[in-house]
Amino acid sequence: MWAVTERSESYRRRMLLSGVPEGADALRRLRLAVIGLIGVTAFGTLGYMVLAGLTFVEALYQTVFTVATVGYTELYDRTATTEIFTIVLIVLGVGTVLYNLGVLAEALTEGHVRQYLWRRRMDRTIEGYSGHVIVCGYGRVGNSATEHLLDTGQRVVLVDRDADRLEASELPYVCGDASADDVLHQAGIMRARALICALDTDAETTYATLSARALRPDLVIISRARTIDSKNKLVLAGATRAVNPQLIGGRRMASFALYADVAEFLDEVMHDDDAEHRIQGVRILDGSPFAGREIGDLDVAGRFGAQLLAVRAPSKGPFTATPGPATRVEIGSTLIVFGTPEQVQRVRDEANR
Repeated sequence: MWAVTERSESYRRRMLLSGVPEGADALRRLRLAVIGLIGVTAFGTLGYMVLAGLTFVEALYQTVFTVATVGYTELYDRTATTEIFTIVLIVLGVGTVLYNLGVLAEALTEGHVRQYLWRRRMDRTIEGYSGHVIVCGYGRVGNSATEHLLDTGQRVVLVDRDADRLEASELPYVCGDASADDVLHQAGIMRARALICALDTDAETTYATLSARALRPDLVIISRARTIDSKNKLVLAGATRAVNPQLIGGRRMASFALYADVAEFLDEVMHDDDAEHRIQGVRILDGSPFAGREIGDLDVAGRFGAQLLAVRAPSKGPFTATPGPATRVEIGSTLIVFGTPEQVQRVRDEANR
């Protein structure tokens, strides 16, 4: 048993060095052990049927208690040929049984098979996601962003190197380097609607942003910048927007000090889940009935009860605040709408009809 376990441990280390998951390796060895046991049983059954003239049931029974070394009385007339065959069967059977016990004990004690099967189920869950948000880096900033996304009903997939804090989140996750293409593919980047990158250092965030932008040129990527200087670098790396939490936090504190009511109102409509009204963007896609029409013709206030605060030109162009009735809406424009969630949703449904 000790020798079998030592060989299994050595084999496990070699498989890990080759990049094969421990669970997949353990499941492979467990499958191989079962196949070996079935093979030995078939070999013994066929041998007793041919050499001793037993029936299938008698030969199977004789093989099982021979391999298990139980030692019941033989069901056949002993000859030199059957005795030699029995010796060979005992040697093969005992070795196979010991190997099975070793593999089974390792699988139960180390839990690699359970973890591997659980990982497979999580991968299938992520494969079923579409339009989700990938959060790279589950620290304080990533945790806060995840909570807000979940509160707004979004699906989130986490990516981080720290398996402990990922497991504590109880959310679908991929443990690995966020700048690696295979990790991003596993997180479903080709089906995601956005990616938030808030890794431990600006260098890691930059590499992950570059990788994500290379895979998805149209993806919305929001990257956390730890310093003001790194904001421009992250935008050059492909970030749709680079955010410095310290800078934003300081400005919000100053806004509360100078314009408390305005800042509190904006904070409620943007972040308070219990607020009655929301400020949200509605993107005008190709084929939208809003495309090519003037603001006055849309009559957002009269038809939907919402207020149109601004229109942003296509390709992240400038904002036009309180647009006049003659302002034309183009494909790729974004309407900034203020209203209840139901009112904003009606605008979005009609715009995307």
